[in-house]
Amino acid sequence: MRPPSFDDLISEDVGAEERERLRHVHELLVTAGPPAELAPEIEQGPTLGMTLGGPSHRRVTRRAALIAAAVIVLLVAFLAGYITGNEGSPSGRVLSLAGTAKAPGAGAKLRVETADAAGNWPMTLAAWGLPKLPADGYYEVFLVRNGKIFAPCGGFVAPGGKTAVSVKLNAPYRFEKGDTWVVTKQGPPWRRPGQVMLSPSSA
Repeated sequence: MRPPSFDDLISEDVGAEERERLRHVHELLVTAGPPAELAPEIEQGPTLGMTLGGPSHRRVTRRAALIAAAVIVLLVAFLAGYITGNEGSPSGRVLSLAGTAKAPGAGAKLRVETADAAGNWPMTLAAWGLPKLPADGYYEVFLVRNGKIFAPCGGFVAPGGKTAVSVKLNAPYRFEKGDTWVVTKQGPPWRRPGQVMLSPSSA
């Protein structure tokens, strides 16, 4: 099977220097190739000889494991390098949120996914320790820009206590460097935004 094209994997908005670094890693992955195919006797399932650890089986499985491990190491290095080298890009970013004085035991992780063709940025929020609100209350995730709340990204309710909640959100905005997020408590008299319950962690 023909390996994927580098240009199909990496978008054109990646800087020239970073693009060359990623291209080098991509070429290493292509050169390494896929892990070796399993021997026919292994594909057919274990035999008594395999169970007893025959020398032939050990050589085949050891070689396959070494090749697979090498490919995995290269792939991990590729992904880690891509995410580290694109800290200015929101894609793949994971933000830690900590409880404010209003929710000292709360916390959350917010992950920004890759934008779709229309420019929507899906996000996943996993939060815990937020108090359960009255029936007419909920929590809202806001994008913060230049130190000020800029726009909402979605609302949710929390079960209360230590039980975690995971919700899908969306940011239909064009991100800028330095953008971050907070979680607020919303309710009567429906001021927007409400009290900040979770803010970016300094840890």
